[in-house]
Amino acid sequence: MLKKPLKINDADVSKIANRNEWRVADLLPQIIDEYYEDYIFEDLDIQDIYALTLNLLPAAYTQPGSIVLSDRISDYEIRTQIRNAVERILDNPTRAGGKAPR
Repeated sequence: MLKKPLKINDADVSKIANRNEWRVADLLPQIIDEYYEDYIFEDLDIQDIYALTLNLLPAAYTQPGSIVLSDRISDYEIRTQIRNAVERILDNPTRAGGKAPR
């Protein structure tokens, strides 16, 4: 199914993206493997961790053709926020079964 472009007053804004999305997606499996290898995370857990991490980080939106000034968040900061998000999700899971099994 094709996704309808998001438009505001006929201006296509669907290609504007948060630069941190790819970085969080790349680092999240590393954190899980490194610190939480004894846990079994369901898809909903991963989605919650991903979304919460992005909410904990400052937004870094860009669009094609834009100039990106260097105010890049460090990998250390992203890794820290991923771990914070994992801990919050483990303490307050949205899944029906409660806490993630070890």
